[in-house]
Amino acid sequence: MSDFVLNDTDSEVDSDEELQEAFAKGLLKPGLNEEIEVTQKNYVNNVADLKLKLKDIQLKLPWIETLDLVTAVAPMAPDVALQMQETAQRRKNLKENSKGHQLYDPTQNPVLNEFKRENLLHRQAQAAVVEGIKKLKDLGIPTRRPDDYFAEMAKSDEHMQKVRKNLMAKQAAQARTEKVRQLREQKKFAKRVQTDARLKQAADKKEMLEQLKRVRKGKSSDLGFLDDNKGSNKGNNKGKDGKGPQHKVNKRRAMKDKKFGFGGKKKGSKQNTRESSNNFDGFNGHAAQKKNFKTKSFKVNSKKNQRPGKSKRKNNKR
Repeated sequence: MSDFVLNDTDSEVDSDEELQEAFAKGLLKPGLNEEIEVTQKNYVNNVADLKLKLKDIQLKLPWIETLDLVTAVAPMAPDVALQMQETAQRRKNLKENSKGHQLYDPTQNPVLNEFKRENLLHRQAQAAVVEGIKKLKDLGIPTRRPDDYFAEMAKSDEHMQKVRKNLMAKQAAQARTEKVRQLREQKKFAKRVQTDARLKQAADKKEMLEQLKRVRKGKSSDLGFLDDNKGSNKGNNKGKDGKGPQHKVNKRRAMKDKKFGFGGKKKGSKQNTRESSNNFDGFNGHAAQKKNFKTKSFKVNSKKNQRPGKSKRKNNKR
């Protein structure tokens, strides 16, 4: 310490440069200001005292309170073992057939190792459960809840009724809100459909007028758009189900149309033609020979025992 001289006599604190110079000269050494006593600690392994302490802190409880078990691992299921074997073989083929031709070691695969670890824990727990249920049955402790067991309610019936009413009110409010929302959406959809239909009709009408204008000016001679318009009008006259006309059919009018005809030429419709003269489908020659010419009737006399007239019956009485 005698060789160590401070450059700045006015300052009591050593500067960094002076400390670096002193460290370079070897003047700074541990233990210069305070002497450190080195003590050696002796470790004692007193087994007897440790066992006594363990007995003091150990709880002496029955097995039903602790449920501690020491069992071996349960056997592995055959399907699980087969699945693990197939997975290992598939990964081995995938690794060895890759570009690098790496050698595959199943023990180094983290995926298989994790699965094996979980399977080991599952088998250990399974063996403990089997052994624990067996011990519980030996002690006469039931392991299943009876079928007629009813749990005691923590709340009173009045409180549960209030809760039920509150839930029902909330459910009804939600249903009402949902119904109103659906009706609002249906109205919007119906209005949108009507608007689209009007726009489509206006567009079709505009297109038809433009085509008609072109035909009038002589720029086009195609009148097919008129037939299309008629077909669309016929389609619009259908009923709600789209199967028949919208107006109601008059049965009386239909029967008259069926009997007397509807539309077309009426005059001369019953005149004979070459086709009608050559058609003998409804002609019966045997019946035509039995005509009653006395009464000037062209009807066939099908009644054999016909009642005589009044004058004949009067003459027969005489």
